[in-house]
Amino acid sequence: MAVHYMTKEGYNKLLEEVNYLESERRPAISRQIAEARDKGDLSENAEYDAAKEAQGMLEAKISQLKTLISNSRLIDESQISTESVQILNKVTIRNTKNNQKMVYTLVSESEADLKQGKIAISTPIGKGLMGKKVGDVVDIKVPNGIMNFEVVDIAL
Repeated sequence: MAVHYMTKEGYNKLLEEVNYLESERRPAISRQIAEARDKGDLSENAEYDAAKEAQGMLEAKISQLKTLISNSRLIDESQISTESVQILNKVTIRNTKNNQKMVYTLVSESEADLKQGKIAISTPIGKGLMGKKVGDVVDIKVPNGIMNFEVVDIAL
């Protein structure tokens, strides 16, 4: 499995999610299974089947998150530079065709959240911006063609 770089904040969110799933969701599903089992014949008990399926999905999710946590490496935010685009930089780019400016913070896949302006470094735009400097113009292949962006600013 690949190493995942993330911020301390993102790492703590994953730990909180695992804790919630293990301490609250797991016991709730166990109670649902017990209640369904108490209702009798398991061969025709849809509630029991649904609860067992939910339990399987929950355990898979917990396992997936624990694997992600064990393969995570925290990023030393004090080592982040604004010389060229790298993870955790807030990058202002300008679409050279329509002059529209956008600001994105480049993060790991597990921390990406477009609503908050956080895009993964593994996305086409993220990959295209990595290593670029202010003033660089980059052609980025996106699903609907090639877009041209100028790197306007790199900040923390």
